[in-house]
Amino acid sequence: MSKVPSPQPPQPSQFDRRRVMVAAGGSLAAWMLAGCRPAPALTRVGVIRWIGYEPLVLARELGLLDASRGVRLVELPSNTTALMALASGDIDAATLTLDECLVAIEGGVDARVLWVFDESAGADVVLARPPIATLAQLRGKRIGVEQTAAGALMLGQVLDAAQLTPAEIQLVQMTADQHLSAYREGEVDALITFEPYAAQIQRLGARRLIDSRSFPGLIVDVLVARSAALEGTEARFTALARAYFSALQYVQAQPIDARRRMGERLGLSEAEVAAALAGIRVFDVEGNRRWLSGPAPALYASAQRVAGELRRAGILRRAPALDQLIDDRFLPKDL
Repeated sequence: MSKVPSPQPPQPSQFDRRRVMVAAGGSLAAWMLAGCRPAPALTRVGVIRWIGYEPLVLARELGLLDASRGVRLVELPSNTTALMALASGDIDAATLTLDECLVAIEGGVDARVLWVFDESAGADVVLARPPIATLAQLRGKRIGVEQTAAGALMLGQVLDAAQLTPAEIQLVQMTADQHLSAYREGEVDALITFEPYAAQIQRLGARRLIDSRSFPGLIVDVLVARSAALEGTEARFTALARAYFSALQYVQAQPIDARRRMGERLGLSEAEVAAALAGIRVFDVEGNRRWLSGPAPALYASAQRVAGELRRAGILRRAPALDQLIDDRFLPKDL
């Protein structure tokens, strides 16, 4: 078992948005220098590995989305890198959690939510190494979590449920793509993680202590675009939306083939993909209209709740202005 230095007791300010931006800078710069920067002539959409975003990648595999439509998917290793890439303008849009979107906006990014992918209902999870079997047994243990707003939100809820204070655990900060190796190498006792990593870690014997079913409405996944990137590129984002929602229909119409295709990319079996999909509530076009349209879009209520939790954690300083949060003009009208 490798030895990990015990970090200082975590405080909510450790998840401050400025620290996220700085921490991400090194990994993003290295990624760009590695020759992976997309062609600037294309609209660049950053996507991380999360079961709710996979239909977007599936759209590319099905031939519904390619460079001929002016859009390129840029696969990124973590939420942290995606947030930093969007903030720096190295990508034009990104798959983010709603809380990360609010952090980006307060950090100065003029961004819009184009659609809602899903709400987590079990796919965000706390996994622990046996013999840990209860939340109370996390006292004094090393808990791995990504240094993002979503990580802070889950951590805060877990500590409340466990009746523990931040000083009573050891926080080990790591990006999501490091979770599997950290567990395998014995660097952590527990992880706040998500699918597909959760299924891979459970194969190693990790126990599920609690998941996002206990925190409904807390983790909402959205596509966020820089408002400047929407100017003159309406056809590209319309094509992107059509490709995504068409792929989502394919998942529903051809579930076995869709799960097989997604599983090959995620390193999961078809059954594991099915289980992961069962841990999210996916929203189709009609569902998105309920979230984004009308006099009182559901996204506003969700954003207000999430913003309140972020302020309580010290991540946001003030309630964000939400009147320009939504841009729903790209939702397909005939799907």
